[in-house]
Parts: sequence; C-alpha cells; structure tokens
Amino acid sequence: MTYDRLVCANCAAPVSEGRCPVCRANRERLQQESFLGGLNPMALIALLAVLVAAVALLAHQTA
Repeated sequence: MTYDRLVCANCAAPVSEGRCPVCRANRERLQQESFLGGLNPMALIALLAVLVAAVALLAHQTA
C-alpha cells in the first residue's frame, strides 16, 4: 500500500505530509517495509507490463 493516500487518525492529515509524530513514524515504517511501497499504482502497472512483455519476448525467441 502506498502511504500517499493514507490519512492519519491522530491529526486527520495525509500521512505523506508528516505533520505530527505519528504521521512521521508511520511514513518512515512504510518506507522501510517495502521498496515498492513508495511507488504509485501507475508505476507498478507499467513495471508489470514491461515484465510481461519481456517474458513474452523470451518465450517467442525460444520457440
């Protein structure tokens, strides 16, 4: 999950802004959990499309 869409229960601000200590702690935790956590959904879809194309090209060359 990307943290740019999360809302803090403590201050009701977006977690990505880091207005309060709770926001900053959760933002830091989410950044450390996953290297793909910081990517937006469109970047993940583009990465998936590139991987599918690469596998299709590899399968075409071996056949």
